Amino acid sequence: MLWKKGRRSDNVVDARGDGGGGGGMRFGGGKGLSLTAIILIVGIGWITGQDPMQILGQLAGQMDQTSAPTSSQTRQAPPANDEQAEFVRSILGDTEDTWGQVFQQAGRQYQQPKLVLFSGRVNSACGLASSATGPFYCPADRQVYLDMSFFKEMSQRFAAAGDFAQAYVIAHEVGHHVQTLLGVSAKIQEARQQGRQMEGDGGLLVRQELQADCLAGVWANHAQKRLNWLEPGDIEEALNAANAIGDDRLQQQGQGRVVPDSFTHGTSAQRVRWFKTGFAQGQVSQCDTFAAKNL
Repeated sequence: MLWKKGRRSDNVVDARGDGGGGGGMRFGGGKGLSLTAIILIVGIGWITGQDPMQILGQLAGQMDQTSAPTSSQTRQAPPANDEQAEFVRSILGDTEDTWGQVFQQAGRQYQQPKLVLFSGRVNSACGLASSATGPFYCPADRQVYLDMSFFKEMSQRFAAAGDFAQAYVIAHEVGHHVQTLLGVSAKIQEARQQGRQMEGDGGLLVRQELQADCLAGVWANHAQKRLNWLEPGDIEEALNAANAIGDDRLQQQGQGRVVPDSFTHGTSAQRVRWFKTGFAQGQVSQCDTFAAKNL
């Protein structure tokens, strides 16, 4: 991927010095929670109506209170010589250009999100979160949060390597921001408060996540037309990443069995399908996963 063609965003915030890198709840052994334990906690959260991210964040704080994040006043732009941060700035900058154009064509103004780089754990308006939660979007402060060690995790644990695989992850989280601006996130929250079934195969959470995958595909379509920056194998990298983080595959790896009733993101095949739909069409109208009978 010729990512250096992209315009650098000024909305990337460096908070990697705030929380420290020790302790926390990471996948696998050592000090922290296993992937199985994290999956169970997430499941309990959905069942009880609690926010799983807040549960994980609270546990992270209890496990290592001495490494609590400092004030957000210490956050600043990443250093210019940080190539990983430059990559993130390039991808975020192009999502800004794409969605700015899409929203303008619809007679609306796109509000750009901030992307916060952190290490270990971070404070957000959605609570204290650790790296184990993976990249996430917080609708309460309209910011994307990313610990770039997740990209190493993708490569080593899930065999999902490559620049465009990483770009897909960022674009997916920006897709959640687009959902917030379009009012989708508010409708999901309203449904939760009404006690509607959220998790499970075909549930509202799965449909929300698959729509974010489709929106990531829409971005990829527009970005390629504008910059022609994809190289042979790049699309396969994104599809491999989508395949690697499907609910069915993660559950099989983490607990040795698949439990469709606890799905929150969709199967590997579904995630691949909806990214491909967005990329092929490049139209937000093709991403109505909530109306789809077959995901």
